[in-house]
Amino acid sequence: MAEAKTARIIVNDKELDLPVLTPTVGPDCVDIRKLYGQADVFTFDPGFTSTASCASAITYIDGDKGELWYRGYPIEQLALHGHHLETAYLLLYGDLPTPKQMEDFENRVTRHTMVHEQMHYFFRGFRRDSHPMATMVGVVGALSAFYHDSLDINDPWHREVASIRLIAKLPTIAAMAYKYSIGQPFVYPRNELDYASNFLHMCFSVPAEEYKVDPALARAMDRIMMLHADHEQNASTSTVRLAGSSGANPFACIAAGIACLWGPAHGGANQACLEMLQEIGTVDRIPEYIKRAKDKDDPFRLMGFGHRVYKNFDPRAKIMKESADEVLGILGIEDNPTLQVAKELERIALEDEYFVQKKLYPNVDFYSGIILSAMGFPTAMFTPIFALSRTVGWISQWTEMLGDPDSKIGRPRQLYVGQDRRDYVPVADR
Repeated sequence: MAEAKTARIIVNDKELDLPVLTPTVGPDCVDIRKLYGQADVFTFDPGFTSTASCASAITYIDGDKGELWYRGYPIEQLALHGHHLETAYLLLYGDLPTPKQMEDFENRVTRHTMVHEQMHYFFRGFRRDSHPMATMVGVVGALSAFYHDSLDINDPWHREVASIRLIAKLPTIAAMAYKYSIGQPFVYPRNELDYASNFLHMCFSVPAEEYKVDPALARAMDRIMMLHADHEQNASTSTVRLAGSSGANPFACIAAGIACLWGPAHGGANQACLEMLQEIGTVDRIPEYIKRAKDKDDPFRLMGFGHRVYKNFDPRAKIMKESADEVLGILGIEDNPTLQVAKELERIALEDEYFVQKKLYPNVDFYSGIILSAMGFPTAMFTPIFALSRTVGWISQWTEMLGDPDSKIGRPRQLYVGQDRRDYVPVADR
């Protein structure tokens, strides 16, 4: 990133030259940090859609081209040749690991997957019908009460230990939240299993009988985790950075990210998509809902189609579609009404002129929801799986923020539109 040119603006007859920063790739950014001091004005940008809140070297997105890179590597290459923990190492440390580094990293993650035994009792404080995300927000935040030896954010080793613990323990916590919600006993992690297989085993095995994880399903789960690992400065990532900017401990920051991810406009989109498919119910009702989706006066919206950032096909969706087709073929559940609706909607979206013209392609939430449903996960578990997948991205962004000399506590400005100054009137005189 370098200063290549300046942007000249005129405010109240005052002419200012502001630096223009040039990134490695992507559009230039006008540096407005001195705008208030020099011109006594702020910028107004609801949702921060035209504002870069930080400089980052982790993830790059080109929505027009449909590109997603992790540390410069296209997501398609990582999904084809790599796996989630290799991607996690890349996001955390900046480069793909050597065989020795990979072995060491996997060993450290594997040996931190268990949670403090007292946390089992902590779960009992939640109602049985609690949403697993509500449970995860509370439990992850409570990790700071159990692991006091990794709370000093100014100590590099503390940050390292906390990072490994979070990556290792989130699948265990998510699986425990699921087991608690369905009234089954907790299943301890198994060190001989890989990251994705271990999670599936903790979710679906029971003490009464042996459960063997299908390698193809484990691969599909690994891809879901990898494709959701990071996505630039989205709402939950920005939340983690904002919380971290205050000096909050890493467990509190990740809990804040989970809380933000819970929103249906963000991490809850795949759950909302499946619920929509269930609402449609059968293939013969699809034309009715397609007609409603095309009616601009109808509030109904097709969930799982299009993307705020990608103006082309979501690159993650292409990969997820392959996994969805493979999983449905393996499980042999093509007669499931919900999945039949999904497949027909997919066909229409790829062929119908209205969808093609508006680029409303099926997105990653559409396909991940299909896969997770086919595996046997209830819709309430979709967002917790998203959360455990995104944890490594959150941690990478949090770590980068702490090492950025330009980082400071987040404090957005506002455009005040309330009452002008007025004087207090005693209650007897009102």
